[in-house]
Amino acid sequence: MMGAAPARIGLWVFLAVATSFFALFITAYSMRMNPHLAQGAALNDWRPVAEPPVLWLNTALLVLASVGMQLARGAIGKGQAARARTRMLAGGVLAVAFLAGQLLAWRQLQAAGYYAAGNPANAFFYVLTGVHGLHLLGGLLVWGRAVTRMSRSVVPVGAARLTIELCTVYWHYLLVVWLVLFGLLLVT
Repeated sequence: MMGAAPARIGLWVFLAVATSFFALFITAYSMRMNPHLAQGAALNDWRPVAEPPVLWLNTALLVLASVGMQLARGAIGKGQAARARTRMLAGGVLAVAFLAGQLLAWRQLQAAGYYAAGNPANAFFYVLTGVHGLHLLGGLLVWGRAVTRMSRSVVPVGAARLTIELCTVYWHYLLVVWLVLFGLLLVT
């Protein structure tokens, strides 16, 4: 596992950058939502978005995707490559279902008249959920390559272990980010 340390370091550096990125969005959201934080400017155009109930289902799907990845990690740790592949596949399918659910939430909001240009709260909702979705989509590209590679040939358990470990860490990270974003959207 010659590339294990650089791959892990690379992932952690990426997560640090992504965390900074999301923290900036959350800070901007909080400042824009609260006109008192905007240095006395009259910003009374904030009208909260009515969160579609499908977001609760989407949250459950992302939790289950993260669980699937963790189960894959446990299976590969025991040398059970076929079981790891199946669980990893399940985790990815649940993540795709989460993204489909997010698109459904956007469509429901638009059908109810909540367009991004309608007010700042709407715009932030679309931006925050969209940026999170893009990060998840990027993770699915890596996941897809890993699953394809694992199903085409005999992959050394060490290489599969590292791939699954990194995917699992990333999925857990995306789950935590989503929980923070969803909590922020719910309380505002």
